[in-house]
Amino acid sequence: MKFDEVIGQEEAKGRLMKMVLEDRIPHAIMLCGPSGSGKMALALALASYLLGERDGNEQTTQSRNAEAMLKKWQHPDLHFTYPVIRPTGKSADHKMVSDDFTKEWHELLADGPYFTMDQWLDQMKAANQQAIIGAGESDDLTRKLSLKSSQGGYKISLIWLPERMNQECANKLLKLLEEPPALTLFIMVCEEPEHLIETIRSRTQRIDIKRIDEKDIQQALIQRRGIEEDTAYRIARLSNGSWLRAMEALDADNENSQFLNMFIVLMRMAYTRNVKELKKWSETVAGYGRERQKRMLTYFMQMVRENFMYNFHQAELNYLTLEEENFTRNFARFINEANVIEINDLLALARRDIGQNANAKIVFFDLALQMIVLLIKK
Repeated sequence: MKFDEVIGQEEAKGRLMKMVLEDRIPHAIMLCGPSGSGKMALALALASYLLGERDGNEQTTQSRNAEAMLKKWQHPDLHFTYPVIRPTGKSADHKMVSDDFTKEWHELLADGPYFTMDQWLDQMKAANQQAIIGAGESDDLTRKLSLKSSQGGYKISLIWLPERMNQECANKLLKLLEEPPALTLFIMVCEEPEHLIETIRSRTQRIDIKRIDEKDIQQALIQRRGIEEDTAYRIARLSNGSWLRAMEALDADNENSQFLNMFIVLMRMAYTRNVKELKKWSETVAGYGRERQKRMLTYFMQMVRENFMYNFHQAELNYLTLEEENFTRNFARFINEANVIEINDLLALARRDIGQNANAKIVFFDLALQMIVLLIKK
């Protein structure tokens, strides 16, 4: 993984390379930032460079060997730590460690360095289980880092989402950070640093990773995905600085497309006062499951905002996919000063009620009936 494979983040790349070139690398670095910003990509690029991977005419026999091992993320001096689950049937006596899911981790990395916890849970087939980093992991890491470097250089411990460590693991890791083995670098990739104990945070050099610039996402979509410039521009604006969101927008069957269809049905049936179809609609969405229902209502609130802003005819105010804009073009006039606040409040109330385990069929049918009244307000 080379630095030029990381999307955007030129400032962060420059800062990391400056540390390397000036030989002032701290023993522990914590890369913090929002999901999809490329923290893991930067961590892998830094680890790869320190372990010997080089570009073109810089390559030596040693760097070629390093590249061959890093291509499959199987370099003996690179140790991954990540949250794991306890599979059903696994003895409680066994302390779960990252190595229990090595195969799944390598499969995830093979698809690229941009991924989410949900994707990792799916990879592990976690169902409803929570993933953590337990005490067994810190014991295993202590053992690994006590060994001499296989290749005579750095030993690197790359910890993904250290905020998911339990207390026992965090306390043991703290001892490693206080007295790190020689030529050992800890790289932590963190999204919620406030959940880490203060003593660990104080022993790392924190680097905040910003959201990716829209222009960098647009360029990457054009060069890496063969997307047309106008479409790439639209997706980049919608991504809000996240490569993950940009990838979701490329998926024609993504969740938001399904939510858009349900939004369109709701609004059309409410406008035509088709109570029978609205009842069918409410029964359909009642079967989604509460977390998905809440995400759908949040999406509806966003669409109400976008439709209202569309009436101002200022393109820079809107963040719509082409599919969303095709509907908004004709529908926006029905969301106006007379009803926009009430519609938003109605959706927010429904989301609250769903979160409090109210009967979903009643909540959504009531929402649909009230929408009939609100849409005719002018």
